[in-house]
Amino acid sequence: MPTEPTLLRYMTRFRCIAERCEDTCCSGLRVPVSEPQWARMRAAVAGSPEDSERLHQCITPNPGGASTEHAFIQMRPDGHCPLLDTERLCSLQRRHGDAVLPDICATFPRVVTRWGERMEVSGTLACPEVARLCLLAEDAVEPVPTPIESSNVPRPETARHIPADAEDAYAFHAETVREALLRLLHRREYPLASRLAMLGHLAHGLDGFYFRGTESFRGEDRAAAEAQLSEVLQRFESPEVLEAVHRDFTSLTLPGGPCVGLFSSVLRARMTAGRGERFSTLARGVLESLGLQEGAPGDLDTAWRTYAERWRQLEALHGARVHQYFDNYAAHYLWRGPLIDAPSLLAYVFRLALRVGLLRLALVGHPRVAELCQEPSPTAEAQEHLDRAAVETFQLVAKHVEQAPDFLAFADGLVGPGRGADALGKVLIFATF
Repeated sequence: MPTEPTLLRYMTRFRCIAERCEDTCCSGLRVPVSEPQWARMRAAVAGSPEDSERLHQCITPNPGGASTEHAFIQMRPDGHCPLLDTERLCSLQRRHGDAVLPDICATFPRVVTRWGERMEVSGTLACPEVARLCLLAEDAVEPVPTPIESSNVPRPETARHIPADAEDAYAFHAETVREALLRLLHRREYPLASRLAMLGHLAHGLDGFYFRGTESFRGEDRAAAEAQLSEVLQRFESPEVLEAVHRDFTSLTLPGGPCVGLFSSVLRARMTAGRGERFSTLARGVLESLGLQEGAPGDLDTAWRTYAERWRQLEALHGARVHQYFDNYAAHYLWRGPLIDAPSLLAYVFRLALRVGLLRLALVGHPRVAELCQEPSPTAEAQEHLDRAAVETFQLVAKHVEQAPDFLAFADGLVGPGRGADALGKVLIFATF
């Protein structure tokens, strides 16, 4: 019998706020339509010649594409779906119900994964309401067993399925490894940067035998590999080990200018890709706030000093709140994306450190945050403004950067094979940012 689904607490609270939302689900994104979905959509509008014609005009076939990407909804030049009405809601859904929606539209912003027989539901911060719920509540990322309902798991048959197959040791042990990573993230007596370093060192400890395609767990070697896995995970339960990693990591002094240059190039590249007015406005404001105006290279070392000083001011004024944003984000990352999506655990941790660094730069560079850092003391009103800036920053980066194929390829190129001391070093570089 399948076990009760596990939802992160923020998803138990999620309700779409529809026309009150500051964004639309599909703006700036590619919306694939599978072959069965396309057949279901045609059937749903068959009784309405006008809607049937509109639907056919909006769907672009994908010649030679996979069955899961049989076609795409052709977005308008401004990036919005042509099927939205004047209230920015789906006109076809209003008239024909949920059956007319492609799977991605019906399930967004939920991310549903089935581990063997157990289902997990997290969300994507590309939805502003999910970003609010995830970042602003202290208990947001606690896992909660929750009965399955259509409101929290629509179309459960579309969940990504990860078989509990002992032959694939990387996937088979992924939940156990994730639990160890989550325990490290929960050690909040250490700064998040130190905890990212701990994740990197744990990943490096497993690097010789735990990765995609490993043969170390086969045949007579299986018991020894599982014992070694357990030994490394237990080692990072030791206060002495964690303190040593923290001490060594905090003694590192690395130049920040190159990281500023890298993150600013990411923002510029995504602006060039035409990611929508809200994202472009944010990215442009961040770069200008740090003295990196569009069309001018700027002084990266000066931008780094501006960033570092502003981060210190932000921590002094709103440290607990800002730390909550990033603590919740890091835990959300581990729940949202299975580690098996990366070729190695080090590559997976690197992706997290890279994202945290980019988000910190974007938040610190947010023009409203720059203004808040100049205030003499924290106030409730200032925290409200900070919350709004954080939600905007995390949501727009999640939607327009984090899952973009060119950004993922860029991240993979930075970390290379994602193995060995070189990959660990890159984790530590971005963790220091």
